[in-house]
Amino acid sequence: MDGQLLLVLLLLLLLLLGASGPEGQGPGPGEPEEEPPKEEIPEEDGILVLSRRNLGLALREHRTLLVQFYAPWCGHCKALAPEYSKAAALLAAESAKARLAKVDGPAETELTEEFAVTAYPTLKFFRDGNRTHPEEYTGPREAEGIAEWLRRRAGPSATRLEDEDGAQALIDGRDVVVIGFFQDLQDEDVATFLALAQDALDMTFGLTDRPKLFQKFGLTKDTVVLFKKFDEGRADFPVDEELGLDQGDLSHFLLTHSMRLVTEFNSRVLFVVVDVGADNGHVLQYFGLKAEEAPTLRFINMETTKKYAPAHGGPLTATSVTAFCHAVLGGEVKPYLLSQELPPDWDQRPVKTLVGKNFEQVAFDETKNVFIKFYAPWCTHCKEMAAAWEALAEKYKDHEDIIIAELDATANELEAFPVHGFPTLKFFPAGPGRKVIEYKSTRDLETFSKFLDNGGELPAEEPAEEPAAPFPETPANSTTEPKEEL
Repeated sequence: MDGQLLLVLLLLLLLLLGASGPEGQGPGPGEPEEEPPKEEIPEEDGILVLSRRNLGLALREHRTLLVQFYAPWCGHCKALAPEYSKAAALLAAESAKARLAKVDGPAETELTEEFAVTAYPTLKFFRDGNRTHPEEYTGPREAEGIAEWLRRRAGPSATRLEDEDGAQALIDGRDVVVIGFFQDLQDEDVATFLALAQDALDMTFGLTDRPKLFQKFGLTKDTVVLFKKFDEGRADFPVDEELGLDQGDLSHFLLTHSMRLVTEFNSRVLFVVVDVGADNGHVLQYFGLKAEEAPTLRFINMETTKKYAPAHGGPLTATSVTAFCHAVLGGEVKPYLLSQELPPDWDQRPVKTLVGKNFEQVAFDETKNVFIKFYAPWCTHCKEMAAAWEALAEKYKDHEDIIIAELDATANELEAFPVHGFPTLKFFPAGPGRKVIEYKSTRDLETFSKFLDNGGELPAEEPAEEPAAPFPETPANSTTEPKEEL
């Protein structure tokens, strides 16, 4: 019995050794090698928790990734946290490819230095694993806004429309729908349109190049059309065939025509509420307001761009708002004009700087010929012609009777005339009468110079020379002197 028991124990020991293998020994012949365990990125409430060690892995695994750099003690971060988690849940429910992540900034100083994070919360958007050029997040701070901002970057920002049924379904589905009609979807104007669509989160965008849809909506050239279920129902923005589609002009058009009219004032007044605590600095600048002045009212005539302010402060009530609107519509309130402060060195450079406060004095100086560029800081066409304008000013800087100037028309308003498009170029010739000539030709140094040298108009093109007759004859009784052709 002892021998049999010993044999059984030996067999059990051999079986155990065969199953597990000696410590430190690899698998037996024919057995697959074990793969190292895959690293998992930790999550909290559906949000990836990133560090210096796993950021690279997250960028490889997720094509679109929004990363919030936060500080545990930051009050704004604490307020954002529940909305950020809700946005992650919304995207997860849609099986969206975009993911949300967060980085504890004070604990991950190498990452905050790498991405130049200086305040909390800071949100950066990474696409296709590109670690060197993340996009700054500019969207809302509430859940649906965050999710929609990411949807427009993870997928197309505008729906491609192929037929009438698709177009009509899109128009019927929302109160405000914007459709870009472009004959060539590879055109630069399409990229401008899609870039605007990425950030205009309160509107739905469509896009088409189908001739049948051009015909259905009565269009013959590239046009952006805003469809709405109120007021006139539709507003068209034709694309300038020469200058193309300007994003700033289109944005202003969509903002203006997407607002409802108010019937209490004969459909003549638009009411807009601006949250001065949000990222609305451009709106405050447009009205010449500071956040600390809120709550307050401003009234704007969209046709003349004239703005009006209440004469006295006081509580905003239905009665006071109604009285103010009636006073403006009745001509009882005078408009106010925006103006920047005049820089002390406004006339020290070849291109003189004009603001509302010195415009009249300079432009209508009867001893000077004044050529002015009215621009917007964000306008791409203004930026493109900036070098030619500087060169023009340099060329004529020693001409005492010629002034080359520029005025930011988004921050300065003029009583003489409104400025609607950018750039607008106007020439104010010397002499009485407050004469104004608008320049509408090519924006280059040579053409500008011809215009100035010819007193505010371009010379006629010289005709091609006719071959001379071999024996020109002049009547014997002719007393007419030969004229020099221009």
